[in-house]
Amino acid sequence: MIEFIVHHLELLMFAVAVALLLRGFPVAFTLAGVGLFFAFIGAYFQEGFFAGGDIGFLRPYYNRIFGLMDETNEVLVAVPLFIFMGVMLERSRVAGELLETMGRLFGTLRGGLGLSVTFVGMLLAASTGIVGATVVTMGMISLPSMLRNNYDKGLACGSIAAAGTLGQIIPPSIVLVILGDTISNEYIEARRAVGDWAPDPVSVGDLFVGALLPGLLLVALYMIYQIGLAIFSPKSSPAMAMTEKVTWAEVGRVLLPPILLIFAVLGSILYGIATPTEAAAVGAIGAILLAGEKQAGASPWPQYLAVIGVIAVFVVTLFFDLRLTRTVIEPNDLIGMWLAGALLAVVAWGVVVSLVRIFRSGILTNVMEATTKVTCMVFVILIGAQLFNLTFRGLGGEETVHEILSAVPGGAFGAMFAVMAVMFVLGFFLDFLEIIFVVVPIMSPTLFMLGLDPIWVAIMIAVNLQTSFLTPPFGFALFYLRGVAPPEVTTMDIYRGVIPFVIIQLIGLGILAAFPALATWLPGVVFG
Repeated sequence: MIEFIVHHLELLMFAVAVALLLRGFPVAFTLAGVGLFFAFIGAYFQEGFFAGGDIGFLRPYYNRIFGLMDETNEVLVAVPLFIFMGVMLERSRVAGELLETMGRLFGTLRGGLGLSVTFVGMLLAASTGIVGATVVTMGMISLPSMLRNNYDKGLACGSIAAAGTLGQIIPPSIVLVILGDTISNEYIEARRAVGDWAPDPVSVGDLFVGALLPGLLLVALYMIYQIGLAIFSPKSSPAMAMTEKVTWAEVGRVLLPPILLIFAVLGSILYGIATPTEAAAVGAIGAILLAGEKQAGASPWPQYLAVIGVIAVFVVTLFFDLRLTRTVIEPNDLIGMWLAGALLAVVAWGVVVSLVRIFRSGILTNVMEATTKVTCMVFVILIGAQLFNLTFRGLGGEETVHEILSAVPGGAFGAMFAVMAVMFVLGFFLDFLEIIFVVVPIMSPTLFMLGLDPIWVAIMIAVNLQTSFLTPPFGFALFYLRGVAPPEVTTMDIYRGVIPFVIIQLIGLGILAAFPALATWLPGVVFG
């Protein structure tokens, strides 16, 4: 037994890390500490583990960290930008106005409030991508309204929690940004290990586009379930009492800004105008303008002119060559450059006015603090996970996992099923960041060696991770909702309500497994 443990320290290392994380120890320091501890344990028990007096497999740690975070890696720059965009929109009451307006529009229909929550959750997912903010906002605004109108407590809680987790799969999603960076590195290394020295690269843009149809599929499944309950169990989701009717002009005023922002971020990626990182910057600027326009008593014209200026700059690029690095610049193009500069000055004026407004209201300070905290958490966990993964591989963990998955009946599909099952179980206890930074680098290389499509694998993982936010007892969406739910809603009400949506998630995951083209067809159309 002891000999088996000594030769399989990587398995013991993984078990110890999971046990410590379940005990509530800080994630980043747990991963780094366990990795370093088992590196020295391995050096003590296994011959040949030292290389030149040190633990040789940890030598790449320094270069790997700076390779991930230096100025040449633009992918991870999108993380703080998308976090900033989401927090800014949440603080500027965009979510609140959407929920109130859509509730008044559809609430008079049976099941209308639940459908409104799902629809708004989809919009917030595509404009913020932050699960915690979405669940808390919808829980504070929609849950009391649903309870007042005699909605079933479980259905109300399940609808809010499930809609809030759509930010995990519908782009722009922080999960997809981090997962894309991890998957791309592992895919290239895995394909080179089997002799493919020129694999097609996988980008975050591929995952953004690939996640669109699966995300919309989940939205459709949620709505079908809610419509079915409204038809066959009317008491569970009755129509709300008639309130002041909402006008279509008011609906347009509330819906148009976030839809324009979604189009600016996702459209720029889909049309090849911008990379995901550049689109994240566009989203951050758009969120600033939208927050500035929402300030009470302030003129919206600086923001309107800034938006017009951005659109006009794109129009100018269609008629003039604005490249500054040319040796010879034609007089007509020089006119276009001066015109574009003037338009950008108008955009800058609108952004500055918005920043001053939200700074005076106190919103900017709160947004910057929240963005810094979340960004630091992500990157500190990334640093700790790198040390853990290097040690795991140095102890032979990658070979062990490859042997186990290769022995699973069913070939590549059987291996994929096993990985999904492990991630689903771990999702009961671990955060999505822990799974992405620890489990994905360990298990995904084998799947890529078996020839599975990396985009499909990544979207399957993303949907699985979204399910982990809903699974009792430790689903984070459940904790967020529990924190803002009124006293009459018990924890068991929340657990009971999310179980049907977990089943729906698994159905969606099964459909995606059966039809990989749901994830791979659109990237092929968009990016060729």
